[in-house]
This record gives sequence, structure tokens and C-alpha cells, in this order.
Amino acid sequence: MRWAVPVLLGPSLAGVAVFDLLPFVEVIRRSFTDAMGRRFVGLANYRTVLTNEAFQLAAANTARFLCTCIPLLLALSLGMALLVRTAGRASDLFKATYLLPLAIPVASIVLLWKVLFAEAGLLNTLLGCLGADAVDFMGTGAAFWVLIATYLWKNSGYDMILWLAGLDRIPRTQYEAAAVDGANAWQMFRAITWPGLRPTLLLTALLSLINSFKVFREAYLVAGQYPHRSMYLLQHLFNNWFLDLELGRITAAAVLVVAGAVAGLTAVLLLRHCLRRKHSR
Repeated sequence: MRWAVPVLLGPSLAGVAVFDLLPFVEVIRRSFTDAMGRRFVGLANYRTVLTNEAFQLAAANTARFLCTCIPLLLALSLGMALLVRTAGRASDLFKATYLLPLAIPVASIVLLWKVLFAEAGLLNTLLGCLGADAVDFMGTGAAFWVLIATYLWKNSGYDMILWLAGLDRIPRTQYEAAAVDGANAWQMFRAITWPGLRPTLLLTALLSLINSFKVFREAYLVAGQYPHRSMYLLQHLFNNWFLDLELGRITAAAVLVVAGAVAGLTAVLLLRHCLRRKHSR
């Protein structure tokens, strides 16, 4: 029986090693070599990446995008989940409406995006009818907020389902007891709902972070390889460097991004641990 665990886990561990760990080790190795991966160049690729203006712009835009869209998405989807819970018989209609963007193909979203935000699109037509000047949504800083709106519209229904699963774990008897004690809706949310949703928060935030990198498809199909600088993300940069076969830059930048993500996640977990210890005292 002592060999059962290694035997059963062996195929999965081998798959992870071959398809995940070894490629990652190869990426780290290639970050210290030339584009062909044959000549050792030390930290030259890292110096090139860190001093590259395109990388600095893409990294800043990506950080700005993540710091803006993820808190907005978490708050919006939580509000939608609470609305569904209080909608009664109409909850199924709300669920279907909120989940509809998940079923729309990317090509259809791109077409809708162009119809809405083009210079002669629906929004500019509406602005013209109201007597306002037309806005070049995709050629100005407004492109960043168009990208944010697209991300929220696409992913809010998915996060809503995660929040609903977390709400289902909270016993209704707690709300009934609080109502008997005279607690209002805000007091119930602060004392019962939010503490009960904290385990769901980390999972929802992590999945939202993963989904945020998928927004590149819409941005690329609409604006191409070089969109407005406000929405030029790391995905655009990596795609352009790959087309130019700048493999040394790509691998070095990938290692830097992973290191930054690990450092950020570690800082969040340490902060969470410190807050827990502070509240437990």
C-alpha cells in the first residue's frame, strides 16, 4: 500500500514536470542566452528589457489595468450576486442576463466593439444627437476605459457565480437571528455576509486575475499590434517581440513578470497573515 500513492501520482507528476516545470526551467536558461539560445550573455537581456521604453509602458499599463479592473470587477460582481439573491422569482432571469456575455464568441464581441466605439459608431452618433462632440474612443486615452468596460462586461457574470457559491455557504439562520436582534441590511452584510465571503474572495480574485490576461484577444483584434499607448499591454509587447524573434527579450521579460507576480502574491499573503494575527489578539 505504501507504493500506491507514488504509483497513482506518478503520471500526473510526470506530466507536470514535462509540460510545466521543464519548459519553465528552459525559459530561465534562455533568458541568459542570445536569441538562438547558444551563447551565454549574462544579464544583458535583463538590462535590455528593463531599459526598454516599450516594456516600461506595457508594464505600467498592465499594472494600471489590473489595479483598476479587478477591484471594480469584484465589487460589481458581488453587487450582482446580492441582487440575484434578493430578486426572488426573477433571479433566474437575472442569472441568464448576466451570464449571456460568456456565451458570445470573441469575434462577435469585436464586431460589437467596432459598432459601438468607431468614430461613426453608435455612441458618437448618440453624442451628436445630444449636441456633444464626437470622441475618438480608440485613438485617445478613452481606449483604456473601453478595455476596462469590455473586461467587466465579459467577466462579471462568471464572478457572480463564484460569489453566489460563497453566499450559499452562509447559514440563513444567522440572518434570521440578526433580524430578530433588529440588525439592518448593512449591519448584516458587515457582520455576517462579508466575513462569510472572505474564503471566496481569494479564489475569485485569483480567477479574475487569470481572466484579465484574456482581454488581449479583443484588444488585438480591434486595434492590431500597435493600439493606442494607453492600452498597450504586456501581451502586445510579447506578441510583437515574438514576431521579431526576440526570444532573449521575451524570456527575460517573462521571468521578470513571474518574479513580480510571485513577489506581489507573497506580499498580499503576508499582509493577510499579519491582519489575522492582529485581529486574533
